[in-house]
Amino acid sequence: MEAALRPLIGAVPLEVIDIDARDHAALEAKFGELVPILFRGAPEPANEICHYRLDRDKLARALR
Repeated sequence: MEAALRPLIGAVPLEVIDIDARDHAALEAKFGELVPILFRGAPEPANEICHYRLDRDKLARALR
């Protein structure tokens, strides 16, 4: 998903979180089945844009 997203957002900051890392056990428990997942802001269900693959329509709506 990151490779598909990067050309669309250019220089906009993007934080990639590896939820398999030991210090993200809570995120793995909550979102592990949905990886990769894209959020706007904090990784919370209300901030989810899309998961599994990039949905350009949802991304466009989220960035308006």
